[in-house]
Amino acid sequence: MIGTMGRLLGLAFVAVLLTLVLAARPALGQPSPSPSTTPAPAAPVEPGEVVNDTYHNTSIGFRYPIPVGWVDRTAEMREAATDHEKSSVLLAIFERPPQAAGQTVNSAVVIAVEPASAYPGLKSAAQYFGPVSELTTAKGFTPVAETYEFPVDGRPIVRRDFQRTTGSITMHQSTLAMLTKGSIVSFTFLGGSYDDVTRLVEQLAFERAKKPAHK
Repeated sequence: MIGTMGRLLGLAFVAVLLTLVLAARPALGQPSPSPSTTPAPAAPVEPGEVVNDTYHNTSIGFRYPIPVGWVDRTAEMREAATDHEKSSVLLAIFERPPQAAGQTVNSAVVIAVEPASAYPGLKSAAQYFGPVSELTTAKGFTPVAETYEFPVDGRPIVRRDFQRTTGSITMHQSTLAMLTKGSIVSFTFLGGSYDDVTRLVEQLAFERAKKPAHK
């Protein structure tokens, strides 16, 4: 019974993450901009690469170390994104294979990018959490706090935390988002406790902006 529950939890993770990354975007309650005010297309974001067990993305300027023993399912989740103009998975890693049974929550980290133009009227990363919260709660998660500012290495990032209880197991999720170069970048962390999620979040690191040289 525990094995079956663990397998279902693993598949539930994938379902939730795919929904968040690939679902159609709800409007933000504002009219679509006219052609004359349509924002410029988002700058291309490279897929990034893993070097010495650390994912690097120079387009956005961040890195994330892959924990020892975790499995990388980035390629599979990228293939599931049939419309790459809407979203692209940059990194998808799991503590164990999503289909594997287990007695604990299968921790995961999924990082994705999508053009801000997919959300008519989007002007800040905080607004992005309207659609995110709607999709997440539809999957059985409950917000545990309002969206709040959560700078990482000086970057203007916002965050919201959720949780979902299935039987005796509670899954915790934190999603961070930033608006940069015409794109929304989302960082979703899942774990068996708030502390587990916090440890995963703390591994995210950005390159600090270089100060101009004094003449």
